[in-house]
Amino acid sequence: MSEDQRNQKQEQLDQYRVDDSGKKMTTNQGLRVSEDEFSLKAGERGPTLMEDFHFREKMTHFDHERIPERVVHARGSAAHGEFEVYESMKKYTKAKFLQEPGKKTPVFVRFSTVVGSRGSADTVRDVRGFSTKFYTEEGNYDLVANNMPVFFIQDAIKFPDVVHALKPEPHNGIPQATGAHDTFWDFVANNQESAHNVMWLMSDRAVPRSYRMMQGFGINTFRFVNDAGDSHFVKFHWIPKLGVHSLVWDEAQKIAGNDPDYNRRDLYESIEKGDYPEYELGVQVIPEKDEFAFDFDILDPTKIWPEEDVPVQIVGKMTLNKNIDNFFSETEQVAFHPGHVVPGIDFTNDPLLQGRLFSYTDTQLIRLGGPNFHEIPINRPVCPFHNNQRGGYHRQTINEGKVSYHNNSIGANTPTPAMKEDGGYTHYQEKVDGKKVRARSQSFKDHFSQAKLFWNSMTGPEKMHIKQAFAFEVGKVKNKSVQQQVVDMFANVDVELATSIAKDVGANPPAKGGSPVTKASPALSQMNTFKVPATRKVGVLVNNGFDGATTQATLDALKAYGIHPMIISEKLGTVTGADGTSIMVDDTFTTTDSVLYDAIYVVGGNVGSKVFHKNASQFTTDAFNHYKPIGATADGKMLLDELNMTGAVGVFVQENDKTFVEQFTQAIGEHRHWNRDVM
Repeated sequence: MSEDQRNQKQEQLDQYRVDDSGKKMTTNQGLRVSEDEFSLKAGERGPTLMEDFHFREKMTHFDHERIPERVVHARGSAAHGEFEVYESMKKYTKAKFLQEPGKKTPVFVRFSTVVGSRGSADTVRDVRGFSTKFYTEEGNYDLVANNMPVFFIQDAIKFPDVVHALKPEPHNGIPQATGAHDTFWDFVANNQESAHNVMWLMSDRAVPRSYRMMQGFGINTFRFVNDAGDSHFVKFHWIPKLGVHSLVWDEAQKIAGNDPDYNRRDLYESIEKGDYPEYELGVQVIPEKDEFAFDFDILDPTKIWPEEDVPVQIVGKMTLNKNIDNFFSETEQVAFHPGHVVPGIDFTNDPLLQGRLFSYTDTQLIRLGGPNFHEIPINRPVCPFHNNQRGGYHRQTINEGKVSYHNNSIGANTPTPAMKEDGGYTHYQEKVDGKKVRARSQSFKDHFSQAKLFWNSMTGPEKMHIKQAFAFEVGKVKNKSVQQQVVDMFANVDVELATSIAKDVGANPPAKGGSPVTKASPALSQMNTFKVPATRKVGVLVNNGFDGATTQATLDALKAYGIHPMIISEKLGTVTGADGTSIMVDDTFTTTDSVLYDAIYVVGGNVGSKVFHKNASQFTTDAFNHYKPIGATADGKMLLDELNMTGAVGVFVQENDKTFVEQFTQAIGEHRHWNRDVM
């Protein structure tokens, strides 16, 4: 795609942008408005008149400003960017946007939580959506992904059931944005195909630190088809360049109160700063001849392809480099669909995927008011589209001519279907033979082997977090029978895990169980991810009288690593050091919280301030208990000594400035220090 073609999408969006500054007010029909404060009345105290067309238009539009929120993935955040190819995939697929190294394609990405409403918090325990729209020269391609590679169910006909079970219970509308209640866990216990996904949901993956530090997985098995017509099975992976990192559960809950927009704000502010989120696209590819070469069914959406068995090949890199201009027009109205494909990408008989191919179109029809959602600017392809579809709600295209059917002679039988050689999409000719049945393949029956594989792949701290998550979630269940069913179910994964759940919720421990699987997949552990300090936020606790020279030098050194120090003090304005150094305060102890930072640097200053001492102690204690790195100057060391933190793992006192910065920066990159004894 040429530079001009890449700019075409931007030009499309630009033609719909309006800057109202300095303009005269008009109605939607362009009529200039002389008054917008008072409705038209019969006398100053009289009734409003029906002929007030301006009032009626304004109020009617307001009454209809909200569209139905998504049934799932209602709370979203989005950004624009581009995808650049590293290595040609011509061997596997004829998709043009994957052919040439260096080729760039504009993209739009929407991240989301799944269960909660549009107004719920970002940091709930939940699966996250990670959907990407590629505006290719052959049409839009949508990679509709999640941050977990498996799903709760195997057949799409059960999708309404799992969502109904996850959503707030219908008799009282409680609880919001969580599965920690009776109906979800009753579904889990009675639909045991969910075991693997539940293990991921109870893991740290369910509370990502940032959308910038979150993987994405296509979940379903797709096909690559090349020019020769050869087919390969494929799974898609997004791998963040900053590594995969998560929140601590206590921290996530506190963030929900302090800043429910935490992940959304992080994405927006990072792009504004120029800390562009980057993700590499990886693919796992299996030749068609090897479809049955594994001890699991590769079409089963509750199974992964272990990377040790099927390596991930890195294809290219996506960079998100532009924020949205209007949340509703872009983030809310963007419409994704796994059926939006281009030549060279095709479907398989994955029963979850097959159902999704129907469901997504049906969803857009109700949400976006009819069949013309593709004409909304954010959804329009960069290439022209021509067909005989006409009319419908919100039609914008003005089709010329009298013919709107095929075949025809009046219009020279145009638009004409494109041959395969001209880029026409042709489905892969897979032979299908079988009786019409409502059944599930026997190869889909194993629900626990990969759940145990996931458990085996976790480190000690990660296993502890999973146990704690089960204790919280199942502990919220009121029905004792459901609690016992959950214990008995997960005994099929691991007896130690099930025994821990039973102990925490007061159920009977399992008498037997456990999966015989001993294999582990190190790629599943977040402990084996990238450790990058860049773009991290450090809360710097400063009061008047601080060591100006040392502090300023340290702040400059941290910034050189791409770290963002944020100055926190008692009041906004400036704080002044003992040597006259003046630093602008970003936040106060009232307007921010320790949980919003990746590390704490205690500078101190006027140690006589009881208010500063109290708040700094609380900030530092929270960071310590959330296993975050902590640094301190000489003044700050007194606080650490008082809190009995000096010498603890991941705690650094500034003596040699250069050594301190190196150690502190490395610790920030590590993200957490799990072998610390917290208070």
